[in-house]
Amino acid sequence: MPNAADLLALEVEELAGVLLTHLNSFEGLPNNSIYQNGLISQSNFVAGQRQYGQTPEYGGRQAEVDRALMEAWAWLTNQGILIREPSQPAPWFFVSRRGKKLKSPDEFESYKKASLLADRQLHPLITSEVYPAFLRGKYDTAIFEAFREVEVAVREAGNFGPDDYGTELMRIAFRPEKKGQQVTPGPLTDTQLPAAEQEAMANLFSGAIGLYKNPQSHRHVPTHAEDAAEVIVFASQLLRIVDRLKP
Repeated sequence: MPNAADLLALEVEELAGVLLTHLNSFEGLPNNSIYQNGLISQSNFVAGQRQYGQTPEYGGRQAEVDRALMEAWAWLTNQGILIREPSQPAPWFFVSRRGKKLKSPDEFESYKKASLLADRQLHPLITSEVYPAFLRGKYDTAIFEAFREVEVAVREAGNFGPDDYGTELMRIAFRPEKKGQQVTPGPLTDTQLPAAEQEAMANLFSGAIGLYKNPQSHRHVPTHAEDAAEVIVFASQLLRIVDRLKP
């Protein structure tokens, strides 16, 4: 990145990807002081930007660039990608096994997207069926699959048939108890809750299926990784509620 303004305009995560790709490019390069014996010298990297006695690569903004690069370096360290070498008193680092797999900006971008969804915190159905689509960037597919898993889980937990689906299924499965009326609560209704909260639960599931699964609602499906991750986590929470309310 020859222009300091362009480099400084990057968010720290974006600059970290550029930095990692740059550092990996030194491996195997002869006569370089930055990557030696499988280790990367932070001091030599920073000094190399100034090229010893010559005009700094980024001119009067070199100090700003150095600080931004060290922010990106710290981000890579916190992510477990750059690891401090414990046998060296000077700041030498090695690229972790995970980091060595990130050879290109596209691979680093995929890693960033994956980190938005901590799979160990997701419901197992989301991890096995939805997570792969999310990693491939198929966000609309991932969201649809997530809420289809919610629909299937409700159908199975409530012992419904294959013709029961969509928002109507949710309304029946979570139908509130109405005291004094001949209304049977749904098989997944938590009758220990106040009537208003029972109604809210039915609305929650029905609204979620209507907004994120039904075909006519696809225009609302997020197309950005951050938004999709939040919606998928929401689906995971709904699945855990179904697990808790199974008869």
